[in-house]
Amino acid sequence: MTQAKPKFATFEEYLEFDDGTDNRYELIDEELFALPPESEPNDFIPNLLFLKLVEAGIPPRLIRPHTCEIQVPVLARKDAANRYPDLVVLDPVHLSLTQKRLTILIDAPPPQLVAEVLSPGKADRDRDLIRKRAQYAKRGIPEYWLIDRENQSITVLTLEGEEYIEVDSFQGDRITTSPRFPQLQLTPAQLFEAG
Repeated sequence: MTQAKPKFATFEEYLEFDDGTDNRYELIDEELFALPPESEPNDFIPNLLFLKLVEAGIPPRLIRPHTCEIQVPVLARKDAANRYPDLVVLDPVHLSLTQKRLTILIDAPPPQLVAEVLSPGKADRDRDLIRKRAQYAKRGIPEYWLIDRENQSITVLTLEGEEYIEVDSFQGDRITTSPRFPQLQLTPAQLFEAG
C-alpha cells in the first residue's frame, strides 16, 4: 500500500511536520522531496572548509555544514521554498532564533555566507549556478561561494543590490579572497588535494 505524500499550503504547516526521522526535505509546490545523502567529496569539502574558517577565527558555533535550513523566496515554478546549503556561516543573531529548529526563516536576517559544492550533471549544476543563486540573492545573503570539483575552483560572489557579482574565481595555490572574512587564508588546492 502506498502512502500519499503530505501537502502543505504554507511554510508554517511544513515547519510543524515531523515524520520521526532525520531526513531532510525540500518543499516544492506544496510537496516534500527527500534530499539524497551527500557524496563523500561533497561531504568532505564543507567539513574541511569548516576547519579552515575556525582557523581564521570564526566561532565554530556559527559554521554549519549541511545542517542549516534556509527559507528562500520561490521565484519560479519548481523552486524549493527551502534550501540546505553545503555550508552556512550564521550571523550571531541566529543562535537565539534557532533554539528549536536550525531553520532561518524568511523574516530573519540572512546568514553571512553560503557555500555550495557543485554537483555533477547539468541539471544539478544548473540548480546551484542559476536557481539557488537567484534565490540566495533575493534572500539577501551577502556572500555566495561556488566550489567546483570539476574545475577545482572556488568562485566568490558578493551581493550588489539584488544580484550577485563575481569577485573572482580562484584555483591552485591562489589565496581565496572573501569580502566577509578577509582573515581567511584558504587556497583551492587545500580543499581539493587534502586527504
